[in-house]
Amino acid sequence: MRYTGIFAVMVIALLAACNTRQASVDQATASITKEDLARHVQVLASDEFEGRAPASRGEEKTINYLIDQFKKLGMQPGNGDSYLQEVPLVEITADDNMQLVISGKGKPLIFKYLDDFVAGSPHVTETVSLKRSPLVFVGYGIVAPEYGWNDYAGLDVKGKTVVVLVNDPGYATGDSTLFRGKAMTYYGRWTYKYEEAARQGAAGVLIVHQTGPAGYPWTVVRNSWSGPQFYLQSADSGKSQSAVQGWITLESARQLFQAAGQDFDVLQQKAARKGFRPVPLPLTASITIHNTYRFSKSYNVIARYPGKDRADETIIYTAHWDHFGINPTLEGDSIMNGARDNATGTAALLELAEAFSKLDYPTRRSVVFLAVTAEEQGLLGSAWYATHPIYPLNKTVANINMDAMNIFGPTKDITVIGLGYSELEDVLRQEASAQGRYLRPDPEPEKGYYFRSDHFSFAKQGVPALYAKMGVEHIEKGEQWMRERVDWWVKTHYHKPSDEYDPSWWDLRGMEQNVRLLFRVGYRLADSNWFPNWREGTEFRAKRDAMMQHN
Repeated sequence: MRYTGIFAVMVIALLAACNTRQASVDQATASITKEDLARHVQVLASDEFEGRAPASRGEEKTINYLIDQFKKLGMQPGNGDSYLQEVPLVEITADDNMQLVISGKGKPLIFKYLDDFVAGSPHVTETVSLKRSPLVFVGYGIVAPEYGWNDYAGLDVKGKTVVVLVNDPGYATGDSTLFRGKAMTYYGRWTYKYEEAARQGAAGVLIVHQTGPAGYPWTVVRNSWSGPQFYLQSADSGKSQSAVQGWITLESARQLFQAAGQDFDVLQQKAARKGFRPVPLPLTASITIHNTYRFSKSYNVIARYPGKDRADETIIYTAHWDHFGINPTLEGDSIMNGARDNATGTAALLELAEAFSKLDYPTRRSVVFLAVTAEEQGLLGSAWYATHPIYPLNKTVANINMDAMNIFGPTKDITVIGLGYSELEDVLRQEASAQGRYLRPDPEPEKGYYFRSDHFSFAKQGVPALYAKMGVEHIEKGEQWMRERVDWWVKTHYHKPSDEYDPSWWDLRGMEQNVRLLFRVGYRLADSNWFPNWREGTEFRAKRDAMMQHN
């Protein structure tokens, strides 16, 4: 009887400890509030922060604010005794006094910068020129052996300029047997188009903009690819990339193809079918770009919540702190405040750090809060971290990324970009269910969101990454209202000076809902010994399996 009594006392004590621990987690979760999120967004997206461009006064204000907040929360420096990781950049600004001249048998076509095309150069030099560079239409500009696809087959493009379609054949045809059907693959992203053209030796690249396949209107291209552009510093000063990288409007492309004696719509249809072969165009492209450049340093901001018995294993939350700064080509308001994109994600990072600081019992693993730079310039800050990690990738349990969060109100669902990719979704599903919510796939897979934010830098290196966005089934107003509202925001505010904090209509209840959810997911991972993996058959699984053999 004495042993039975002791056992009963132990059980009661254990249950009490569990209840106390759970109460601590609940209290930490409740510390994430829409009021605190709004407060951080209002600061980060203010005109005082000048649009948070890398290597600017706005960056200084941003990283100082983040460091100050992390210190107040008791977070440790994440890089030795520093909260910073240096990211070496080069800033290149093209003189907007340029024109693109297309020559052939008839009268030359002269395209106007910003209205008809945008262009720049990653080459670190004062002047870059294409002089009568032969034009070649290479369809989607894809080389994908696993899909039996090669748009450059039998073609030498050295010294030439390739004209490329955005997205991939699966989107164009809706054929589920081509690539991934409507869901964009990495082969559809503009970054891939430039990378492949460079591998092929092309002197220039012109991507034909179309709103549907690109996922955004021309104004986004115009605003995003004008003004200062950032690149990671390289030993060859960018010379391994094509000398000129640009976009042309659909109307300009139609004029170009007509001048070449071709029908754009007909060639676009042919380009989406297997067996397509590149089409040389009897035209040349000429352009001169005058650059000013400066080498600079930007910074990822890193804070750490230390774990207990498995402290060398980390869960990394990410959000990019940067936006486009001040765009001198714009009349009137030229500050690109980036309130939703991505002061919201940065604010969420701070709220998550605060929530972990409220825990009465430390988690087994460490949690890292990584605010990365230069996402808007091609995921540069996260790419630098993922290839120069402070915490070993084989000890990195997961990445949880936050970008352009929900400002429209609470939802019954939560969207997982890349649903079906990793086992992290199992934890997310359980915690979402506890909120009375369900997971749904990306309703717009053709826009390639999986490749457009910082989790992708971790995925490419094999680290399981979760990118959960706002849902689309608004609790009070329904799905149609939510879709229309988001579409309105993209057309009206995305990558424009008007992306500002506006308390008159912003509804951060949904953001609060999602940040609390991501806290519970991160906590579950941080207080366990489980290493999630990619699903079988995903392109990142082999790399993860290989690195984990060293654990």
